[in-house]
Amino acid sequence: MADLENLMEYSEIVSKMFADEDEGYQFYNAYALGKGFSVRKSYVEWNSDHTEITLRRYVCSRQGYREDKYVKKEIKKRRPRDITRVGCPAKLVIALDRNSGQWYVKNFIDEHNHLLAPADLGCLLRSHRSISDAQKAEIVELGVAGIRKHQIFEIMEMQYGGYDEVGYTSRDLYNFCHLYKQEIIAADDAQIIISHLIERQNRDSDFFFKYMTDGEGHLQGLFWCDTQCLLDYEAFGDVVVFDSTYKTNRYNLPLVPFVGVNHHYRTIIFGCEIISHENIKSYVWLLKIFTEANVQKHPISMITDEDLAMQRAISVVWPNSLHRLCGWHIEQNLVRNIHDDTVKAEFRIFIYDLCSIEEIERKWQAFFEKYDVIEDSWLYQMYEARATWCAAYHAGNHYLGLRSNQRSESMNSRLQMKLDGKMTLLEMVQHYESCLTKVRRIEEDDDANALQYEPFTDLDASILEVNAKKRFTPNVFKTKVQFSVEAAKKCSLVEILDGDDTTEYIIGRSDRDMMYYVN
Repeated sequence: MADLENLMEYSEIVSKMFADEDEGYQFYNAYALGKGFSVRKSYVEWNSDHTEITLRRYVCSRQGYREDKYVKKEIKKRRPRDITRVGCPAKLVIALDRNSGQWYVKNFIDEHNHLLAPADLGCLLRSHRSISDAQKAEIVELGVAGIRKHQIFEIMEMQYGGYDEVGYTSRDLYNFCHLYKQEIIAADDAQIIISHLIERQNRDSDFFFKYMTDGEGHLQGLFWCDTQCLLDYEAFGDVVVFDSTYKTNRYNLPLVPFVGVNHHYRTIIFGCEIISHENIKSYVWLLKIFTEANVQKHPISMITDEDLAMQRAISVVWPNSLHRLCGWHIEQNLVRNIHDDTVKAEFRIFIYDLCSIEEIERKWQAFFEKYDVIEDSWLYQMYEARATWCAAYHAGNHYLGLRSNQRSESMNSRLQMKLDGKMTLLEMVQHYESCLTKVRRIEEDDDANALQYEPFTDLDASILEVNAKKRFTPNVFKTKVQFSVEAAKKCSLVEILDGDDTTEYIIGRSDRDMMYYVN
């Protein structure tokens, strides 16, 4: 009975007629989906004038063999790809009947030398996967809204009722997003923003900008800064804060300001950049251009998010700069990964405790023993990277009191006040410039206030506090000096430990169950 059914199916297929070659392909691809294999377009013949296709061969995607020369080439460059072609003979050949204009089946072989996919997996084979125009539009909209690619695919899974119902794989989604980003940054849009920056340069002789494109002219990176940015970096560029998690435009490209603090402890901007790919190459280019703009001055310290590509780029371009991971991002990841409040509370000791490295290492070992931390856990990964974020490793280093990219976050919050996800690159740059003007207006107000006003201090204020009032700007005095004075009032000497060469003081705080060891 099965042989009879196969014979009838064969007879039906070889007698098929198609209006054009595409209809023939759609038929064979639908047939392949039901059987459990994928289709590939293969050999083609043209007429003598090479103006019309007269024959087309469609084959199983596992037809043929990979040529030795490609295998050898891959071995030289990287690990060879997995083998997909095994010489499968299955094929459908259709030819054009010149008299009728129809396409007929010239040859059909339905024999495979490999296992066929079951019904629930056939839809995941290459020729049966595609992203419809409606799906593409939805992916773009979700991307502009700031939703990450893996989250977009999870949304699609829920929307369509399962992984096998979406119609494409997560890899297809990533590939589409990459190609879309490349294509959508049109030459016209990129040229408009470059023309705008050239005009800025004509009005400000020290205005600096550089951009990077790929082989097809697509914008890959852009950095710019005006004269005031350069002057601010020269004066206040010892500590730089960098955060690449903020996206503001229709292309969902990161707008990344280089941020610091001025003499009023206010946010200032040293420059801004846009990059299309957050990888080591792009970040190395960016840091080198930033350094070039600022006559090769390297920052003493830098605070960034947990982007590994940025961390590696810093080690290449600024190898002597201190680098610390953002404490705010670590807090976010702590809440996301650890659900035991006791563990979270004890882990925060490593974020904030400024004890010696020897002491913090003893606390790490006690922590590991108490909670039986395993090697593939998030806690162990943070332990391995402790030198980049643990407070004890950065005690005494120069960070101007910053421990997170809060300055970048505050700048981003200003940018977000009138944020429109449909902004073009030019609109985004103009919006950034408007926000930068507001930041500088605040600095001018602070300068004026510093000339006219003097912070209040109590009549019984210490000489240290009174002298500090004269040496610091009002904002720094209030936020840093007086804060420290008030904190010191809550401290008391608990014990003095005399050593051979040093004396150690144990200090306690009345408002916290905490001890400080001071040499």
